[in-house]
Amino acid sequence: MQALLDICCGLDVHKDTVVACIIKNISPGSSNSKDETEVEIKTYSTMLSDLEMLKGWIVENGCRHVAMESTGVYWCPVFETLETAFDGEITILVANARHMRNVPGRKTDVKDAQWIASLLRAGLLNGSFIPDADVRELRQLTRYRRNIVQDVSQQKNRIEKTLQQAGFKLSSFLSDIFGVSGRGLINVLIKKGRVSPSEIDSETKRLSSSKKEEMKFALNGRLSVHQRNFLKLELEHLDSLLAHQAKIEFAISEKTKAFADAAERLDTIPGIAAISAISIVAEIGTDMGKFPTAGHFCSWAGLSPGNNESAGKKKAHASLLETHISKG
Repeated sequence: MQALLDICCGLDVHKDTVVACIIKNISPGSSNSKDETEVEIKTYSTMLSDLEMLKGWIVENGCRHVAMESTGVYWCPVFETLETAFDGEITILVANARHMRNVPGRKTDVKDAQWIASLLRAGLLNGSFIPDADVRELRQLTRYRRNIVQDVSQQKNRIEKTLQQAGFKLSSFLSDIFGVSGRGLINVLIKKGRVSPSEIDSETKRLSSSKKEEMKFALNGRLSVHQRNFLKLELEHLDSLLAHQAKIEFAISEKTKAFADAAERLDTIPGIAAISAISIVAEIGTDMGKFPTAGHFCSWAGLSPGNNESAGKKKAHASLLETHISKG
């Protein structure tokens, strides 16, 4: 393979270790058809102190081009440690492992780190899209919020199931049993185990008279002590999840201040709410120069029309943006 770089480093990242290989051209500008190279391989642990040593070794050798595989999440601390080398003037490629396998070569005959460095030196690797640190931090928060929203929904379903099992079909009369009226009735059930007609009147002020009469007829059961205590436990967990979600959303609002202009512009698009706009910024950032063309961006986001067909059967593929962006 023809060399395009005089010096580069390949990293084989594992859970506990990082194998680093620096390939250095020791005869730059030589008229020989085949350059002489020097290969040095070192192994470091993934502890932060050792990663700093790895960074120092790379800086000491003046190596400004580094490549590694996107191995789970293990590449993240390595990337974050190295991206500050040379005051940020360093090129780090996080390459798709599948792409490395598709490149012609006998990968099993050489050390992984040396193979990665060889591919990088020959210019045969394409790095994955890695946004700046502040965008990555916002992305971590928005993805975490999406998980917590799912937890909240699951916990509400558990409470609804408990009420249904006890014969209290609040959802048949209220559109949202966790609104003001629904929570009031649930609190009465936890406290007393039953709901009186007068309590239905006082807790459901906005409900029509006919609906109230139906509820008085239907909600005439009684919860046992165990059912009351169990419902209380479920409701307390829901409240803790909602409080946690509020903290996450506050952190997101603070982090979004740096991207307020981009988020506001996206929010003006019909069908995109404020939280969806923030999630889009968190996924793609604000620097569209990372993508050579609009087509490259659409392909990365999974928005380009594709035809995944085998044996006459078409398979659907999920969009990256749809996967990580919550509906506002």
